[in-house]
Amino acid sequence: MIRTAKAGRREIFGWSMFDFANQAYTLLIITVIFGDLYTRIVVGDSPDYRLGNLLWSLALCLSYAIVVVTAPLLGAMMDYARAKKRLLFTSYVITVLSTGMLYFVAPGYIWLGFLLIVVSNTAYSAGESFIASFLPFLGEPRELGKISGLGWALGYAGGLVSAGFVLLFLGAVTFENFERIRWVGPFAAVFFLLAAIPTFIWLREPAVGVRHELGTDVVAEGYRRLLVTVRSVARYPDLARLFLSILFAMAGVYVIVAFSFIYGAQVIGWSEGTRNLMFVVVQITALVGALAFGWLQGWLGGRLTYALTLILWILAILAIYFVAELTAWLDQSFGLSLEVEQVFLFAGLLSGLSLGSSQSVGRALVGMFSPEHRAAELFGFWGLFTKLAAIFGIFGVGLLQWAFGLQGAVLFCILLFAAALIPLAGIDEQRGVAAAHD
Repeated sequence: MIRTAKAGRREIFGWSMFDFANQAYTLLIITVIFGDLYTRIVVGDSPDYRLGNLLWSLALCLSYAIVVVTAPLLGAMMDYARAKKRLLFTSYVITVLSTGMLYFVAPGYIWLGFLLIVVSNTAYSAGESFIASFLPFLGEPRELGKISGLGWALGYAGGLVSAGFVLLFLGAVTFENFERIRWVGPFAAVFFLLAAIPTFIWLREPAVGVRHELGTDVVAEGYRRLLVTVRSVARYPDLARLFLSILFAMAGVYVIVAFSFIYGAQVIGWSEGTRNLMFVVVQITALVGALAFGWLQGWLGGRLTYALTLILWILAILAIYFVAELTAWLDQSFGLSLEVEQVFLFAGLLSGLSLGSSQSVGRALVGMFSPEHRAAELFGFWGLFTKLAAIFGIFGVGLLQWAFGLQGAVLFCILLFAAALIPLAGIDEQRGVAAAHD
């Protein structure tokens, strides 16, 4: 029997704690520390680090490609075999082990770092889809925006705690400080390991499917269910349009996540103090954005709220690209003496609000449009489209920065977020919810 009763606060908290735990990986490994460490220290092809940036893009894209190929099938298997928690736990263990091994990636160990990023980011990204598949079972459709927002907000709180510790106690990403900063991998692994324990204690396995041991018969049945879903896509037109919008929007998001702190180091040339402050600004504003837009979604509806987050992203990208011109205008107009890296913090504020809100609202909309008996499978498609977006966005920017430099390549993101707005015009939110519950 499918469990449709509203989850209690403890179960919702347990679900949200996985977001709290895994954000340490996103920030410390992908965004703030290890991406910079890999491109500038491990590869170290100064002065413009184009080879390091390209290899970093390729490693991320390869991991996302693996998720694109496997996520929907794994989701279908989870629904059929009642295996959501089992596969979530597997992805969690692989992420923790491979992240801890990043300690052994020293300058010149280019391919070891490449391999470990592929493995750890594949497992982490699969886990994102797995944990999201629990969302439709946690509350009524109108409540999912707030629940998803709570998860993202706790995620950014976890990122603030974990990365704040690393920035304060492990220091800068430099050759001289390498023996300390190399501990970022083990620290992220232990943080994830411990902080996710409440998830596996309090989050219940949804009563969908019948428990089976994971074997070839489950794979075959998962494949059969997957074919049925693909053939019945016309039954979920609003979900299909939403996935198309997510494809473009998440392409832009992944570019910013993967390259924002690299951009600050290479293009802006910021100081360590500004880097640390930028981290705090982005985390706090992302937390606020996730909560505020989750509440706003319950008032305005998911479609309109999601569109507002995309417009906010376009403004953030314009602020990033024109930060030097904006700084000169502020200094001249108001008699100030601001530095570019200081004004860049304003772009970080807009990016943080956009980051927290767009991902939270998008995930909640998928939950609203997904039937319970195919929740993991459809969130597998959500994983497919988000990671396909990552490949498209990150590899595209990687090639563009190779040709034009990182600053010129960032304008590509404006086109991505603008394209994400177009499919939203055809979405009928009430129709999408009704289709999920038919």
